[in-house]
Amino acid sequence: MRFSDLTRRITGDGAAAWQIHDRALAMREQGMDVLLLSVGDPDFDTPRAIIDAAVTSLRAGDTHYSDVRGLHTLRASIARRHRQRCGQPVGAEHVTVLPGAQCGVYAVAQCLLNPGDEVIIAEPMYVTYEAVFGACGAKVLPVAVRPENAFRVDPADVARLITPRTRAMLLNSPNNPSGASLPLSTWQALAQLCIEHDLWLISDEVYSDLLYEGEHISPASLPGMAERTATINSLSKSHAMTGWRIGWVIGPEPLAEHLANLSLCMLFGLPDFVQRAAQVALEQDLPEVAQMHEEYRQRRDLVCAMLDGCPGLKPVRPDGGMFVMVDVRPTGLGAQAFAERLLDGFGVAVLAGEAFGASAAGHIRIGLVVGQPQLKEACHRITRCAAGTLEQAQA
Repeated sequence: MRFSDLTRRITGDGAAAWQIHDRALAMREQGMDVLLLSVGDPDFDTPRAIIDAAVTSLRAGDTHYSDVRGLHTLRASIARRHRQRCGQPVGAEHVTVLPGAQCGVYAVAQCLLNPGDEVIIAEPMYVTYEAVFGACGAKVLPVAVRPENAFRVDPADVARLITPRTRAMLLNSPNNPSGASLPLSTWQALAQLCIEHDLWLISDEVYSDLLYEGEHISPASLPGMAERTATINSLSKSHAMTGWRIGWVIGPEPLAEHLANLSLCMLFGLPDFVQRAAQVALEQDLPEVAQMHEEYRQRRDLVCAMLDGCPGLKPVRPDGGMFVMVDVRPTGLGAQAFAERLLDGFGVAVLAGEAFGASAAGHIRIGLVVGQPQLKEACHRITRCAAGTLEQAQA
């Protein structure tokens, strides 16, 4: 039987990246001791108040169709939170609620890009971006970054990639996998490029609440950018709600209308009880959220301290997020080979940097998704793996 061309466009290196994660899961099921650091799923429970709100909503009968744009009260809460954090004057009419930031990126791409349009994306890039833009037939132009510059994008490199076919750029700050965040001066230069070349900016800000150094800048708040920026966010990482599947897009009203039409034909709204739980997450000052933020910061510091100076390993300290990139090129192995050896010989699952683009080649991504005792053990195993690799190379 035949399938559409779409099925080819939604595969690639990004989809293949998960093979090592799947293999680690299979090893665990067989009873093997495997530390799973390959996926960005928080190990914390969703705060109790959020769960209670969902249960209360279910018991109240909120199990029917909802507004395809999202509950007005939730959209108003999202807009209010965004205004308070970055100063951009937005209201509920600018917000579309969708099942996660992943769906938000997909929906925005479908509404902004035609086949053959170019979108500039800073590497290293999240593994699904390639398939997301492939689904609408757009061409991804990766802008290389340098590990020596802590994986931060250089606006001059972006400018060199712009052509008459360029329609948009996508930036993820703090970045997954690198954790790099962009300062105001960089955002201002990128905003000027968007204005000069009439480009859309897709700003993926899902890690904005997990920033440990510096100040998060939402580029839609910059002069001339509100009408050309789609800001995407969610509660998945900051509130340990990955399985709840709720996120949103903030953009100009015409974009919000198009997103609502797409949601109408594809999703027909999100469950009311999930949205009412999300509203509690946004409106209540939950101590668990601050505790998670601090724990992630401590885990980052632990990994960087334990691996810094170890033979064959060079951790790149992230500004935020829940990952640490480690350069393993000094061992003489590529990242995929190192990750395979680390899993098979030492029971630690990480992702190879090549899955995120050529800029991350030779690096592994360590997820800060287990407690500090387990993370410390994982670092010991990674260190032993690197040391053993170096000994073999010298023998």
